[in-house]
Amino acid sequence: MRITAVTCVKNEGAFLLEWLAHHKGIGFTDFLVLSNDCDDGTDRMLDRLQEMGELTHLRNDGPYDQAGVQWTGFKTADKHPLVRKADWLMTLDVDEFVNVQVGDHTLGALMDAVPDADAITMTWRLFGNGGVVQYQDRPVTEVFTQAAPPVMYWPWRAFMFKTLYRNNGAYKKLGVHRPRAPVEGKVEQTQWFDGHGRALEARFRKGQIFSPFGRENYGLVQLNHYALGAMESYLLKRARGRVNRTSEPMGLDYWTERNWAEVEDTSIRACDGLRDAHLDRLRGDAELAKLHENAVAWRHARFTQLMGEEPYRALMGRLMMAPPARPLPINAARMLLQYAQTTART
Repeated sequence: MRITAVTCVKNEGAFLLEWLAHHKGIGFTDFLVLSNDCDDGTDRMLDRLQEMGELTHLRNDGPYDQAGVQWTGFKTADKHPLVRKADWLMTLDVDEFVNVQVGDHTLGALMDAVPDADAITMTWRLFGNGGVVQYQDRPVTEVFTQAAPPVMYWPWRAFMFKTLYRNNGAYKKLGVHRPRAPVEGKVEQTQWFDGHGRALEARFRKGQIFSPFGRENYGLVQLNHYALGAMESYLLKRARGRVNRTSEPMGLDYWTERNWAEVEDTSIRACDGLRDAHLDRLRGDAELAKLHENAVAWRHARFTQLMGEEPYRALMGRLMMAPPARPLPINAARMLLQYAQTTART
């Protein structure tokens, strides 16, 4: 069974090996990685990983269509044999880690838990900054352990999911959160399940991108989303820009909605043993180790450069002053959701 992960990256060299080792360990068999306009040597790391047989690397250096870098990359990936011949597909970002909670913590155990599934939604579990100021070359899953509570009502982005789905012809195109271009006559037969093992309503087959509010969605699997990282890393992320938008710079608004520190969640550490053999092999390659070291040095130098600009100094100060996010009372959250739904109808 071939399970292919597709991702688009820019300047992620310092985090790439951990992410790749983790997802190899839990059962992804193939990786199609598209790089764009990298400054830190991520593209050269991917070239080396391809030489080693660890993944397939495509350059996605432009030109890009109006939808942005990521959508352009996915259009290329749609035509690639790794996508066309896969049994299962999933699009991921390098700050997202699949965290299977059942059995031996592999994708095989997850599929055994929902054997009738054609698609499994993995709801984000947002991991906050935890007060970490300086970027360190340590595994993300070990540094950041404070997360959103299992049940919330707001913000709706906290419930967005990514989808692991069977490549059975029911969808023609990859999407950021879910497969796109449903095929009439086939999509109606697909069975969708959530990360808690519940069968989902028919509406999920064609358009939904977030899980229902006010209930736990993580019984079988969750998607650990380390969207912020250290404060220093967040400045680099803002400078890089969003991969699926051409505007909307990330500021304190993005930070506030994702900086959760309500509960301690170290469940992903159960996957350390699955990860470590792959990580040791990758780190053992001298060329790859040097490229990783260079990517780490680039991050430190880039942060110093950004702090020479007043907008980034100001943002850094605001990050250090901002408290973690807190759940809204149910009544307040319901009020916001009511207004959101009213706006959507009009």
